[in-house]
Amino acid sequence: MRFLLIEDSPKLARAVAERLQLDGHAVDHAETLDAASACIAVADYDLILLDIMLPDGDGRDFLQHHREAANKTPVIVITARSAVSDRVGLLDLGADDYITKPFDFAELEARCRAVLRRQGGPADNRKSFAGTVLDSSAAELQFSGKAIPLRNRELRLLEVFFNAPGQVFSKTYLLDRLFSLTDEASENAIEVYVGRLRKRLEGSGTIIETVRGLGYRMVAA
Repeated sequence: MRFLLIEDSPKLARAVAERLQLDGHAVDHAETLDAASACIAVADYDLILLDIMLPDGDGRDFLQHHREAANKTPVIVITARSAVSDRVGLLDLGADDYITKPFDFAELEARCRAVLRRQGGPADNRKSFAGTVLDSSAAELQFSGKAIPLRNRELRLLEVFFNAPGQVFSKTYLLDRLFSLTDEASENAIEVYVGRLRKRLEGSGTIIETVRGLGYRMVAA
């Protein structure tokens, strides 16, 4: 997944980003609302984490404009306000969830998973294609009685393919799914990861093939 974190505290932002990156997510960080708008103009996000009090405005105004523009990207608000009226107001403005400071990172991760599940429908941690199973919760491939462990970005890349077997994905799209705007990564990185996945899939009924000039797709061997 690709997240946009809108938070003006460098220390908190760094801690949240590092925690989410450990789960294999790409995280872009914006310290201001203007910076956040610039990020949204050039990238698509699966989830936005939004602080309320920012140097150039109120996060609630951003949230309201976000929904008025018919942007359906889910938003979790990070707030220091714990009054029921404040929380109700955020939900009425269009927030999908909220978390109050200070918070435990495990709770934040759980809220992110819950919001993404609601966005994408019922959770399914096991996906199967051509006799090959991707178990996201265990971070492994399963076929022919074997379990192949996966690293974070390998898992995230396979999730893209298993969610749409047969669909062609460009290197640019895959790069956008795996890396944030500040990561120093090129399309060569996608070639490297696809090469690793092909080795992981050896002996299974599934392959990732190159579609010349377009990108990659997952098909039955």
